[in-house]
Amino acid sequence: MNQQPDEFIPTRQSLLSRLKDWDDKASWRDFFNTYWKLIYSVGLKAGLTEEEAQDLVQDTMLSVAKQMPSFRYDPKLGSFKAWLLLITQRRLTDYWRNRPPWVGEKRPLRDETSRTSTTNQIPAASEFHMETVWDEEWQKNLVGAAMENVKRKITPRQYQIFDLYVIKEWPVRDVTRTLHVSAAQVYLAKLRVSRMVQAEIRRLESKVK
Repeated sequence: MNQQPDEFIPTRQSLLSRLKDWDDKASWRDFFNTYWKLIYSVGLKAGLTEEEAQDLVQDTMLSVAKQMPSFRYDPKLGSFKAWLLLITQRRLTDYWRNRPPWVGEKRPLRDETSRTSTTNQIPAASEFHMETVWDEEWQKNLVGAAMENVKRKITPRQYQIFDLYVIKEWPVRDVTRTLHVSAAQVYLAKLRVSRMVQAEIRRLESKVK
């Protein structure tokens, strides 16, 4: 494999620049595939149904699209992570403002992305900590994205070994018997892929902070 790492996942800044072109379907698909699970998971944690969480994803993506023509990303003014959080929170706030009053119990939404509180509502037994949930789901999404990137760089057999031994936690003997590989191959695949995943996580983190 001769590709450089950045050929697999573009930096967030370069990706955002390309999103200014409405006809760049590949970049929009990349953006959607990278972040839809994050927004969807946050929606579910906020108490939305699966269908409602899907609507939240679509509304957030539409808001991003509307901002792109005049958008200029400057890391010095704030992180990409915080920017996407703000857009998602605004759409969630709009959603609860427009939700029929008879749908679920409503409690105050604590706005942790600004210094002022808000009277927005979401259903929960206690206040929904948007920023805390966002941080948790962001990390999960980051690991998932890193794994997907690494998966494209290794052979299917290497990924199979890693998936069974590391992710599914199969015993070595079961992996060797099922995939017809040696124990040494299992250990080497674990070492190599684990290092690649950690390196990819660090690379992605450096692009969004």
